[in-house]
Amino acid sequence: MSNWLDKLPSNEKEKIRSKLRSPEAYERLRESVKGPEDLEREMKINESFASLSFQLETQPKLKEELKDQVRQDIDANGIETVLESPMEAGEFEVLIEESPDTHEDQLVVIPEGNVSEKVVIKPKFSEKYLSMFG
Repeated sequence: MSNWLDKLPSNEKEKIRSKLRSPEAYERLRESVKGPEDLEREMKINESFASLSFQLETQPKLKEELKDQVRQDIDANGIETVLESPMEAGEFEVLIEESPDTHEDQLVVIPEGNVSEKVVIKPKFSEKYLSMFG
């Protein structure tokens, strides 16, 4: 039984082989591999996000406290420091959602009303809120 590579023209096979052997491709592959320390850190963060997510759904008072803390940090540090992209100050919800790029959980702020765009809280402040409320 032959594999799919045998059915390609020789110039296409060579292109594929050169990409598979390129130092750049190898380096990208090495960067995507996670070590035990990275996995352990990621598991701890995921556990914290899961715990906070449960608490936010079951304890409305905690959700209000977190929103107040975000407001205080925005007032004290500026909106550009706390959020990944600026948004008008006003009423918003704080949720935990998966990042479409990294597939890791992250805190997001959604303006209340008919707005469907989310604004991500910067990792530095996400870690702060996890340690305070998680």
